[in-house]
Amino acid sequence: MPEADTPAQETGDQAAPRSTSVAAQDLVREGEIAADFLETLLDIADLDGDLEVDVEGDRAAVAIVDSEDGAAPQRLIGTGGEVLEALQELTRLAVQAETGERSRLMLDVAGYRSDRRSELVQTAQRAIAEVKESGERRELEPMTAFERKVVHDEVLGAGLHSESEGADPGRYVVILPGR
Repeated sequence: MPEADTPAQETGDQAAPRSTSVAAQDLVREGEIAADFLETLLDIADLDGDLEVDVEGDRAAVAIVDSEDGAAPQRLIGTGGEVLEALQELTRLAVQAETGERSRLMLDVAGYRSDRRSELVQTAQRAIAEVKESGERRELEPMTAFERKVVHDEVLGAGLHSESEGADPGRYVVILPGR
């Protein structure tokens, strides 16, 4: 039987989560370290883009947004967000090298993640409606850990159950009818 993730596990993080007492100051520092790393990367690659640092819940969030000189480089997103995922992991490693702690930082480029989140919510809502109507399980396309987490949260909010099946990069969400 395939291993199933719970929604809380679908964050893409391998390390145990840090305690909830992590100060907002530490998250701001993570964001600043990440922004410094990304600024250097953008300069070396001669790419445009401004950086915005924020704290969203229990993680730092950094976004590369359009600058006054031009648009944020779409090539930093890549097909299906693959380059964005890799860049996020490199940024997390840069933060970890500086702080000694595993980072759960989220990186966005040109609003890709927020746009993708909206698409995923719509996809999940359609699939939820199908499952409720048919009473049959529904498998969705393979997704990243971030994408699966969005779908799991939406399914949970609708009162159904979901699981992740398969192995990365083909891991996907299965929405199950109510029990």
